[in-house]
Amino acid sequence: MRVGILTSSRADYGIYQPLLKRLSEDPFFDMSLLVFGTHLSERFGYTVREIEKDGYDIALRADTVPEDDTKASVVSSMAKTILEFNKLWMREKFDVIVALGDRYEMFAAVASSVPYNINVAHIHGGETTLGAIDNAFRHSITHFSSLHFTSCNIYRDRVIELTEESSNVFNAGALSMDNMRKTELFTPGEFSERFSIDISEPFILTTFHPETKAGERNIEYIREVVSAIKSMHGYRFLVTMPNADPMGLTVRKALLELEKETGYVKCIENLGSKGYYTCLSHCRMMLGNSSSGFTEAIYFDKPVVNIGDRQKGRIITANIFTCRAIKKEILEAVKKAEDYVPGTAVNIFGDGNSADFIAHKLKEYHNHKQKADA
Repeated sequence: MRVGILTSSRADYGIYQPLLKRLSEDPFFDMSLLVFGTHLSERFGYTVREIEKDGYDIALRADTVPEDDTKASVVSSMAKTILEFNKLWMREKFDVIVALGDRYEMFAAVASSVPYNINVAHIHGGETTLGAIDNAFRHSITHFSSLHFTSCNIYRDRVIELTEESSNVFNAGALSMDNMRKTELFTPGEFSERFSIDISEPFILTTFHPETKAGERNIEYIREVVSAIKSMHGYRFLVTMPNADPMGLTVRKALLELEKETGYVKCIENLGSKGYYTCLSHCRMMLGNSSSGFTEAIYFDKPVVNIGDRQKGRIITANIFTCRAIKKEILEAVKKAEDYVPGTAVNIFGDGNSADFIAHKLKEYHNHKQKADA
């Protein structure tokens, strides 16, 4: 079965890891990676090097990252992505392509496949993020797809509602659960040696992306976040940098300036899955508006201060404390997170066997298609 895995960023590549390993070890699958987006950008860490190091076959390398963080550049990036993938579909044949999530570049890649009638398997459909343009892209990818692997039953029900079809919609759980269950974490000493960052002292793992529906208001949002961080005493802050979104460079610049001004904020482009999970396991809490606060954080039973509306619509588990991007409210939410009692939240995102489940369903789907076409 010829499978193409769409990967456009360090984030989705990290989530994919257990599935990539599972498919690559099974001779039933002929797997290639279709690499584009920030993977090919030096500004975002040129993370295609990680894929090369891991030894996976790369069928496409397309530098489609926006030139800046304007809306016009995002549209140009989408257009370039469609054109680059059009060339791929004309020369390569795939039984299925796998798309994860909701990014605009992922949408563009999948949209380009529709005229070619390529089967699409979508991972993490059915979720809702009302504060981001990603919401529309995610649901569009769902409509383009033939197979659906959601992270929990509530999201499965939403996909069925969207597609009016249930036969190929499965609750596979979250691949990140597989990742965290199987990843051997760094010790604090090993982490310090690799990243030159001390995680033995209390720190807050921070990721703040722009709200892509908020436009210029993101300037005020990041100003409030920075001001709140400056008012939190007794913590260090490890900041992972934002995506290539509209206003992303503005947020990035503010965070880098904060790092220069203080001795307790460290910004880093890419920790890799092992490094990120190590930080999650050792941090006091998460702060920001990353989707990982809604899945990965619950595995390590960490409290999360979720700022603003970027993730509005996702399931709120008991470890998540939501506030507006206002300094006073952020500090109040941090106090609530400090009082979180471990064991209160319930993990609804699976038992860590998602990769095996997805591989099994892909085989079933392919064999059924083969018989139907015979």
